[in-house]
This record gives sequence, structure tokens and C-alpha cells, in this order.
Amino acid sequence: MALSNTQAELDALLEDLAALEHERWAHWQRYMHDQGQRLPDGSLVIPVELVRRWDRQIDCAYEQLSEAEKESDRQQVRRYLPIVLARLGRD
Repeated sequence: MALSNTQAELDALLEDLAALEHERWAHWQRYMHDQGQRLPDGSLVIPVELVRRWDRQIDCAYEQLSEAEKESDRQQVRRYLPIVLARLGRD
């Protein structure tokens, strides 16, 4: 019985985190779209300086990021903590 209860709790946590992840992803996509130039065919052109920065960040391990870049990642993770803590019963 405890195993099925644990599985139900994990499934509920997964759904809560997946919903938040979608919200985070949609926010990022809106930001990216706002940075680009929309062409008549609907495609976007992203400024080269952003492409260079994002390429560098993609190829960079977390430990190698600047403190500001690390803080940006921490801010995103902080959005998940209330859900995790609530599921652990520590709100």
C-alpha cells in the first residue's frame, strides 16, 4: 500500500513540476521571440550577439558560467522549490 501511495505522490509531483517547466519554457520562448526579427514568412532572425552568447553558454559547464549566469539559473530553480517543499510537507 505504501508503495502505491508513494507512486501516486511522485506522479502528482511530476505533474506539478511538468506544468511549471512548461511555464518556464513558454516564458523563455516569448523572450527569445521578442529578441528576434520576425520575417514575413513567420520565421525569426536572432541577433548574432545573442546566438554567440547562447552558443557559449550551451558549451559551458555550470561551474564555468559567470556569477550572473549562475544566478539566473538559480532563479529558475527557486521556482521549483515551493512545489518540492510542499510535497515533502515542509511549506
